[in-house]
Order: sequence, then structure tokens, then C-alpha cells
Amino acid sequence: MLVTIVSFLLVLTVLVIIHELGHFISAKFFGVKVEEFGFGFPPRVWGKKFGETVYSLNWLPIGGFVRLFGEDEAGGGKVGSVSDEALNATGKERQRAFFVRPVWQRFIIVFAGVFMNFVLALGIWTYLAAAQGIPTPSQNVVIAGVAKDAPAYNAGLKIGDKILAVDSTKVLDASTLISYTKTHEGKSVTLNIITPQGKTEKITLTPRVKYPSNEGAMGVSIAQEIIYQKYPWYQAPIAGFKESVSELSQMVGMLGQIVQQLVIARQVPQGLAGPVGIAQLTGEVVQIGPYAVLSLIALLSLNLAVLNVLPIPALDGGRLFFIVWEGVTRHKVSPKVEGYAHAVGMVFLLALIVFITFHDLWRIFSGQPLIPR
Repeated sequence: MLVTIVSFLLVLTVLVIIHELGHFISAKFFGVKVEEFGFGFPPRVWGKKFGETVYSLNWLPIGGFVRLFGEDEAGGGKVGSVSDEALNATGKERQRAFFVRPVWQRFIIVFAGVFMNFVLALGIWTYLAAAQGIPTPSQNVVIAGVAKDAPAYNAGLKIGDKILAVDSTKVLDASTLISYTKTHEGKSVTLNIITPQGKTEKITLTPRVKYPSNEGAMGVSIAQEIIYQKYPWYQAPIAGFKESVSELSQMVGMLGQIVQQLVIARQVPQGLAGPVGIAQLTGEVVQIGPYAVLSLIALLSLNLAVLNVLPIPALDGGRLFFIVWEGVTRHKVSPKVEGYAHAVGMVFLLALIVFITFHDLWRIFSGQPLIPR
């Protein structure tokens, strides 16, 4: 439990700091005054001022924030809050306020957090491409599970065996083996396999004509073998970029399905987790090794980027929406209206986190796995 909690907090710290550094660095670059760099959400536990910026730790360790001078007037602060200091500032001091900066600068400052999350994932995948390799499906089909007393079990097939051919037909994918087996139910077939120890064997069995609905004719579950393809250092950045874009596109594609299940079906999709579920997953991944932890950080960083860019008030995407609206219409949305929108968005997000957290706790206490097996 202690390892899980510490690992989760370390992973969360990396993700939050990288994200907020994007806002921090871009704001500093454009000369916007940064009033606070906070880890977690208030109330504050500890804070120390260095230069003009307060660095703080807060009670809710599920995110972070960078508070900019004059951000309230741009609709990013408390509902209806007005900073006299920012409004009454003049000259160079006023020019350091976020709300007076051009639309394109404000867009970059807000978007920089999402961008840094992508950069983190890209950096990790680039390193893994050279150090461990990128997981890539091979042409081998492997045994992922064997049902007890099924033909495969009785013939001696084991988890991890690679199936090269069935009779004289090469097995290049799962569909080849499934279709061949269906046309040979009740007939003897010979599988050419390679064991996990590298030994080549031939195993003869007879696929069943009648079998349980959750089992196949042979009584095995199969999967495409995953190999780790390593790249030289000069090719690793390209491989890392391709992997990052591939994972990102898959996440975007799954987003619609998640929303549909949550809103229409009113069900929490399998594999969707809140802070508790992510902490549990982090604890399990730590047991596998450092490369697995890095892969998890890369995936979580991309997830954070996708979620944050959604046009939901209180998220970066919500703020970007108002900035883009201003740029297109040449009309600034009332700070009070935008402030209320962000407040409602925050309430919605906190309610969603609470809902998913209760689901995570129910799943854990009922003994169900986070990822269906």
C-alpha cells in the first residue's frame, strides 16, 4: 500500500509539474507576471515566495495551477472576483497582466500545458524506442489462456506457446487459426508450435463440435504476439513521435465511446479510472519494472493532454474556447460570465471525480480488476 501511494504521488507530481511548467515558462517568456505556482488545489498547506512567485503545496493533490497576474479579469479566477491591483496598474506593470496580452499570447500560454504533456510522452517514447523498444504486433499468434479439460489442455498446449501453422496452413493472425479450426471441428489437426523456451513441437488435437459459449473449439484464448522493436538513436525520435501520435489518436477515438457510456448508458466504461484506480494501476506497474512505469507516465501524460484540451469550463480547453471566441468575434466575453462558467465546470469535474472514485472503491472491494482479463 505504501509503495502504491508513494509511486502514485511521484507519478502525479511529474505529470502536474510538467503541465504547469508549460504555463509557467510561456508566461515568463511573454513577460506575464506569475503570482503562484501551486501543486494540488487549495486550501494551501504550505507556500514560499521566491522572487515574485509563491510556490505552494495544497490539500487536494489531484492537479495543480499557475496563477497569473490579471488572470481573474480574463475569467480564469473566482466568480466575479476583481483584482484592484491588476485593474489599477499602469505602464509596465499593467502590461505584465495576463488579461491585456494579445489573444495569440494568451492562447499559447494556456495551450502550453497540453503541449508539454505531449512533449513528455514524446520524450519517454523516444527513450524507450532506443533503450527497450516500441511494443509492436508480430506475425506470431500466441496462446493467452487454456481452458481446463479442453482439447488444447489435454494435448499439452500451454500459455505462451506460439502457433506457427495448423496442418499445412501458416498462421499469421488470429482470424486464420479461428476460421481453419471452425472448418475442422471434429477432425484431427496438427499444430506447429514454438514453446516459450524456444523448442519446436508438433501437437495433434481434435477441435470440439460442441463447446461452451465462452470457449472455442480447441479451448484456448489467443492473441497476437507483441515484440519490442528497438531503434538506433537517430531513428528513435521518429519512432517515438509515431508512437505518441498513434496512442493519442486511439485515445481521441475512445473518447466518444466513453462519453456515450457515461451520458447515455449511465455506466462507467471498463478500464476508466479516477485517482484511486490510477493509484492502484501505478502500484501494479511498479512491480513490473522501470520501463513499464515510464510507459504508464507517457500514457497518462497523453490522457491528461486530451482531457485538458476538451472545451469544458475550468479545463484549459474551456479557457481556450473563450480566447478563440474573442479572437474570432473581436468581442471579449464578460469576465463575470466566464468566471461563472469555470465555476460550474469545476463543480461538474469534482462531481465526476467523486463518482468515478466511488466506482473505483466498489470495484476494488468487490475484487474486480481495473483492466478486464
